[in-house]
Amino acid sequence: MSNLVKIATRDAYGQALVELGKTNKNLIVLDADLSAATKTGMFKEAFPERFFNVGIAECNMMCIAAGLATSGHTVFASSFAMFAAGRAFEQVRNSIGYPHLNVKIGATHAGVSVGEDGASHQCCEDIALMRTIPGMVILNPADDVEARAAVFAAAKHEGPVYLRFGRLAVERINDENYEFEIGKAVTLKEGKDVTLIATGLMVGRTLEAAKLLENEGINAKVINMHTIKPLDKEAVLNAVKETGAIVTAEEHSVIGGLGSAVAEFATQEAPAPVLKVGVEDVFGRSGPGADLLDLFGLNAENIVDKAKKAIDLKG
Repeated sequence: MSNLVKIATRDAYGQALVELGKTNKNLIVLDADLSAATKTGMFKEAFPERFFNVGIAECNMMCIAAGLATSGHTVFASSFAMFAAGRAFEQVRNSIGYPHLNVKIGATHAGVSVGEDGASHQCCEDIALMRTIPGMVILNPADDVEARAAVFAAAKHEGPVYLRFGRLAVERINDENYEFEIGKAVTLKEGKDVTLIATGLMVGRTLEAAKLLENEGINAKVINMHTIKPLDKEAVLNAVKETGAIVTAEEHSVIGGLGSAVAEFATQEAPAPVLKVGVEDVFGRSGPGADLLDLFGLNAENIVDKAKKAIDLKG
């Protein structure tokens, strides 16, 4: 992992849309009056005739996106995760998910790292909400390289996709040769004692945790689960066989997110201890994003503690 490059995944999202717009003349981008923050403003500047600001009307935006999709367009509809997944849930479910339309939801400012915007804007429930919609693909990239690749993969995918991006700049962990495949997790480190499965910005922190564990003689396998739905069940199954214990890490509630998806599968197909690192059953609070991550235990030290407990539970 490089310490030299730090870029927010929302920035990569905006850049990728511009790249796509150059070759895909059928691409339309919608935003709900937040284009400067979501970075769709980059697309607006490059292709003003294919960008529409619907105002602070996220529910309407999703319906407009659905209508455009029925006429053959590939549509990216963007807002903060709290509004894209939360406020507009009914429209995403009924107007996009139910008819399985080709709409991509670019949800930025997810999780507590939104920072000073506070609990009302810190969405830690969006993955849980989107997981309940049949046919919805959920992508949560770990860095700018993966974010760009996820946008291109989403554009090629036929059907609804929820893309989760962050406000906070994160370290780059992938190189330019990185290959992204929907539903296929990436093993970043092999190990035999415990498996750490992370998504989003927690991938970088999980790699840090693996180094700390290594210093204590614990060999951890690290998996980047960039696609939460469909979950790479083969990767989970192999992890259980190889290490017998799992710790998940995500900037999301411990209820309904990556940890729940992994635990649900493991319970049915490959029973093993599954411990979760995430936001506990609490709301966020205002403060610097990096400080909030530590406040809520979204750090390498907590992952290390959970890994040791998971190993003990193997018996």
